[in-house]
Amino acid sequence: MMRQKSNYVAAVDIGTTKIVSLIGKINENGKLDVIGMSKSISKGVKRGVVLNIEETVSAIHQTVEEAQKQAGVQFSDVFVGIAGQHIKSIKNRGYINLGTDRDEIIQNDIDALIADMYKIPIDLGEEIIHVLPQNYIVDNETGVKNPVGMSGRRLEANFHIVIGQIASAKNIEKCINRVGLKVNQLILEPLASSSAVLTDDEKEAGVALVDIGGGTTDVAVFFDDSIRHTAVIPFGGNVVTKDIKEGCKILHRQAEALKTQFGSALGDLAPDDKVVTIPGINGREPKEISFKNLAYIIQMRMEEIIDAVMFEIENSGCMDKLSAGIVLTGGGALLKHISQLVRFHTGMDVRIGYPIEYLNSDPAEEINKPQYATSVGLLLKGWELYQKQERGEHDAEEKEYEEDDMLVEAEENRVGSGIIAAFKKRITDIFEEKGADME
Repeated sequence: MMRQKSNYVAAVDIGTTKIVSLIGKINENGKLDVIGMSKSISKGVKRGVVLNIEETVSAIHQTVEEAQKQAGVQFSDVFVGIAGQHIKSIKNRGYINLGTDRDEIIQNDIDALIADMYKIPIDLGEEIIHVLPQNYIVDNETGVKNPVGMSGRRLEANFHIVIGQIASAKNIEKCINRVGLKVNQLILEPLASSSAVLTDDEKEAGVALVDIGGGTTDVAVFFDDSIRHTAVIPFGGNVVTKDIKEGCKILHRQAEALKTQFGSALGDLAPDDKVVTIPGINGREPKEISFKNLAYIIQMRMEEIIDAVMFEIENSGCMDKLSAGIVLTGGGALLKHISQLVRFHTGMDVRIGYPIEYLNSDPAEEINKPQYATSVGLLLKGWELYQKQERGEHDAEEKEYEEDDMLVEAEENRVGSGIIAAFKKRITDIFEEKGADME
């Protein structure tokens, strides 16, 4: 891929309701310009998990081709999101002792510590997706954010480890490979969304990101600049649509249109006197649905989702530390009065998160919507990983040069000492000869 020279990065967001392909370019200000975007209806994915390979491949192929044509750029590897009920997170602690020959911590020590975490025992059929350092301890000094360069004999760290099912990850990779692309890395979707919509100040103060998607609701809790908890709740906007369909006895597409056009998350704020008329199926009598009834159906299900979110926030152990409250994003954040409902239900501060935070100051209106938070976040995370990879390559090259220099110096020293030794021997021989002559 041409990223080294032209700073391109590509991502595919495989969601329950839509599949989005994005191509981004980092401009000279370090902001992201989205230069190619395409979306398609997703039919082969349920609750964040690929269940129909053929349909998913077809949708990915369509969006990738359109995005490439729009951007005028071909790409070979992409960053892809992973979600689903199978995702779980655990906490772990690791340590490494420095050798007796040195006492300064270098990046390689941190890399070795992280690599060790990938070897911890997990259940059969599972794999580690992310190892995220929370904080470091150097000797007995706690709360260290970046220990590189510090003096110490023992480096410890607390980690947040994200685990998922191997089969689910393999199905995603299979879909991407089938359209002739390679998965550079799978990225947990709530992590991607949080990188697109949360500010550094919010992460420091304490914040819960809640991404309400079609099939899942993703949660990521941050405090003191560190990730504290991640979770994927196995229901989202689609269950609200299903409730409307069953409660009003209408078709799925009619229920979806009702939810997005006339729905509200607070029954008390819906007008009493307004109704919407839905055409009957095959010439049957049309149905009249009141705005208030519709709002109460939505409110009941949304309260259930909020309760599940609050359970996850309590699990994080940061319930009382979230000074920045909750940031809502994803398609579900567009629901009318949703922020008021969450505020009433939780007593926390609430805002809607748009992915404009790290986008170019004048992004296309189309992309700056909560439902694209994950897609934009995948691009941002991808760019971050590219930079790390390039830094690693650069460090490896530097190390190689240093080793070459040391070899050259050693050779020079060897040759130099050989010349000196020969010179000394020659002087000794001359003196010995003179001594012999005098005798």
